Amino acid sequence: MSQHSGFERRLEFDDSQLARDLFGPHNENVALIAEKSGAHIDTRGNTATLRASSKEAVSHAASVLVQLYGILRQGQPVGQGDVERALAVLARQPEASLKTVFAADAVAVSPKKSVTPKSVTQKKYVAAIRENDLVFGIGPAGTGKTYLAVAMAVSALLERRCTRLVLTRPAVEAGEKLGFLPGDMMEKVSPYLRPLYDALNDMLDFRKVREMIETGIIEIAPLAFMRGRTLNDAFIILDEAQNTTPEQMKMFLTRLGLGSKAVVTGDVTQIDLPPRAVSGLVEARRILADVSGLTFISFHEEDVIRHPLVGRIVQAYERAGREG
Repeated sequence: MSQHSGFERRLEFDDSQLARDLFGPHNENVALIAEKSGAHIDTRGNTATLRASSKEAVSHAASVLVQLYGILRQGQPVGQGDVERALAVLARQPEASLKTVFAADAVAVSPKKSVTPKSVTQKKYVAAIRENDLVFGIGPAGTGKTYLAVAMAVSALLERRCTRLVLTRPAVEAGEKLGFLPGDMMEKVSPYLRPLYDALNDMLDFRKVREMIETGIIEIAPLAFMRGRTLNDAFIILDEAQNTTPEQMKMFLTRLGLGSKAVVTGDVTQIDLPPRAVSGLVEARRILADVSGLTFISFHEEDVIRHPLVGRIVQAYERAGREG
């Protein structure tokens, strides 16, 4: 290899059909890997030739292709969303095993459906929830914090590791503004709880969810409804916890009863409290950092799971912002 040619690597895959699946329709997967890794990739038949000015770019692209091919050989399909996740995972942790990230730790939420962690951080999050009675999941929207917590709660209920689910959120505007809305308190705060209903309805039959809510097996309520209660044998989720006050957070954390598990989720960059008000989630992270028996899992932008088209739209706007 001459000093002018940069770095080059040739990959040959033993199954031509799987190679075509790997490369994607019209080589879309290859184009995405090339764009993100900085490597130039030529394909012919079941081979791919990778070239780049840096060894790291070639290694990154090769690792993505080889590991995704291994997943295809196991009979698991690979779409553009999986390619996006593979690129993000291996960019952050080059030694990570995609088979472990993609295939392990599936969470059964019904006899016919399971939810699988899609990033290294999601995998750590699910493991932490399994192993601890209190877990904080902190990070940006779209990282699966709430969705995975609900999946773990539904799984625990189906496997009889708890007798009920309690899903709660602070209603930040539960003062004067809500007073002008029609209906009782639950009808007024219902819009704040919608994301929790959506996650449940994605995992369970709508009628089943309704029946469980009516019988009290699932309770979805604003945080204020938790005051003065002790919750035994329950799986409790506090969502949007960045919008709790320190007093509300302490109140919630002391509701945990025997045989119960709690997950607290939030994004400390999206605090909707009044100016100068302290977030209960920010304070909890500071006060409880060294307390044994609980875990903090931090999500990052690289963990955002979204439709590949959304990612390309975001990138286009970012480019336009730089150019404008």
